[in-house]
Order: sequence, then C-alpha cells, then structure tokens
Amino acid sequence: MPAETHMERGQLGPDDVLALIREHLADILEIDESRIVRDASFADDLSADSLALIELVEVLEQELGERTVGFSFDDEDLADLETVGDAVDYVVARLNAGADS
Repeated sequence: MPAETHMERGQLGPDDVLALIREHLADILEIDESRIVRDASFADDLSADSLALIELVEVLEQELGERTVGFSFDDEDLADLETVGDAVDYVVARLNAGADS
C-alpha cells in the first residue's frame, strides 16, 4: 500500500494531520521533519514563504480530498495560519465539519 494511503479512511486526528503536514512540508522546504513542530512559525522558524504554503495547501487538498469529498482551504483563512499548530487545528476542524455533514 502506498505511504500516502497508509492511514485508514476513517477520521484523521490531530496527530495524523501533523504527520501529513510534517511529511509534505519537509519535502517542500527541503528540511528535516524534526524541525516541524506544532508551535513552529511558518515564516519565522521554518522560513516558509507564501509560495511554499500554497504548495502545502495544494498537496493537502489533493490528499485529504481523497479522504473527504470536497475538502478545501478557504483562501481568506490562510492568512490566519501562522504556525504548524494553527494549520493542524484548521484541517482537523474542517475534516470534522465535513464528517458531520
């Protein structure tokens, strides 16, 4: 089974989402995953520019869209995501909202 689909198709928790973000962001930024922690600031701690964050959003939308039909980020919400933890919480909330509908 491919690494991208190793998790059950059930609901993803915060740890699962953090693992996805760490994996993809480490590839995008070409840094070690160990630097990507919940309280890390995208800009200050990880030196992630807006293009890197857009790439991360696109990858997450694609992967999570396979698990939850119609999963997407709202463009106006992206400016509020300053830390990895913000992104994890946002994704979990969106997934939970999709599961409830």
